[in-house]
Amino acid sequence: MEELAEAAGITARTLRFYRERGLIPPPRREGRIAWYGPQHLARLRTIAALLERGHTLNGIADLAAAFESGRDVGEVLGLGEPTEEEPVRLTPEELADHFGDQVTPENFAAALELGYLATDGEEIVHVSRRLLEVSAALVREGVPLSAVLAAAARVRAHADALASLFADLLRAHAAGAADAVRLRPLAKSVVDAEVSMALDRRLRSPDN
Repeated sequence: MEELAEAAGITARTLRFYRERGLIPPPRREGRIAWYGPQHLARLRTIAALLERGHTLNGIADLAAAFESGRDVGEVLGLGEPTEEEPVRLTPEELADHFGDQVTPENFAAALELGYLATDGEEIVHVSRRLLEVSAALVREGVPLSAVLAAAARVRAHADALASLFADLLRAHAAGAADAVRLRPLAKSVVDAEVSMALDRRLRSPDN
């Protein structure tokens, strides 16, 4: 395991984490010896490339499952689809610069589970510069990072539901997949406007 981690440019701890998440296949065993081979190194290099492109560990896990089951990997990856979110590579010290003493093991684990953070060797990858900066701004304003992450998990569930609603709408009425992608900004604008108006209503009348 240590030899494989060194060849992939990551730590053995990161490799164990990937193995526990099912991101790489189990080693071939001969008695008490576990053998890792070229296919494991190739998978680790693929994970590194996907992290560079901004994919989360949860998304990469879906990809790995698709690969193993023969599903359409291109569909899982969203190959060719643009993303508005720019991933950010950080050292542990740079992460602490953003969040100070709130970079606790509990918050770090929550961010990993949420897919906001991933580890790549000695570096940390945040999935979105925009989310990183907004989260840090909320913490500077006195909102605990644990509360930010808990809210983010709830937002993720609602965002997935909204995305599903509009994806179904666009697929049902667009001329094709390319046309649905073209109409994506319009769907996003509807959500942005509705969230903005809902915030105005709630902040004016907190009890509503």
